[in-house]
Amino acid sequence: MAEMSEAARFAAIMEEGAALRHRLANEGAGSVIGVVDACEASMRAGGKLFFCGNGGSAADAQHLATEWLVRLRSKVERPSWPAIALTLDPTALTAGGNDYGFDEVFARPLSGLGRRGDVLFGITTSGKSPNVLRALERARGMGIVTVGLLGGDGGPAKALCDHPLIIPSEVTARIQEAHITLGHAVLELLEDRMVRS
Repeated sequence: MAEMSEAARFAAIMEEGAALRHRLANEGAGSVIGVVDACEASMRAGGKLFFCGNGGSAADAQHLATEWLVRLRSKVERPSWPAIALTLDPTALTAGGNDYGFDEVFARPLSGLGRRGDVLFGITTSGKSPNVLRALERARGMGIVTVGLLGGDGGPAKALCDHPLIIPSEVTARIQEAHITLGHAVLELLEDRMVRS
């Protein structure tokens, strides 16, 4: 069998990602709107959004938290709204890892910063990251709404999420691309609601 050209491989990568987004557009609206509802209820009650993940998902956590805290769209002028990426403080991460183990690096600070009615986004492409699972468990115990940006079949994280948003793929890169797309969609819809009132 002839090897695929780079141009054909590039097109296949783009088409694979587009097919996932098309599927989400057709099947995911109800789930996404449920997340927006939960976030709006939290914001209007004085709550915060938390985000956590590892590696590329840590970057997504920081990206989404910053867009909520600072600015999402340049043409929308609005207040700064509270969002925290639990991945941002290397002192807390290394102290937590050293003193309590890496599995606790998100759950421990969430215990001190989170309050009932806040929302935690746990981002894990496998649905199996032990520190994200621990944070979701802790959030549940604190009355924090749990949202999962997950991949594959959702893994063990699915059962810990009030709102699992699952990308039906086993390819990490495609899952991460879809996660940031979903995150942007959630925040844009939420911002639309918040600025209208």
